[in-house]
Amino acid sequence: MTLIAVAILIGLGALGTALGFGLLGGKFLEASARQPELAPQLQVKMFIVAGLIDAIAMIGVGIALYMLFVIGV
Repeated sequence: MTLIAVAILIGLGALGTALGFGLLGGKFLEASARQPELAPQLQVKMFIVAGLIDAIAMIGVGIALYMLFVIGV
């Protein structure tokens, strides 16, 4: 059961991150197309949010590895 939990945790974390990056990139392109003068400010904010989105997936991987190696199979 631990292996299934780890697989679900990593898989859903990757899926959520992929959807988040897709939405973030799309909205950034829309916003910079509407107001090109704000593109540098939006880019900084986009990279901050991208780091937070990626951190969520890395926390999920850390929890999954903890479950796999400490809790055991």
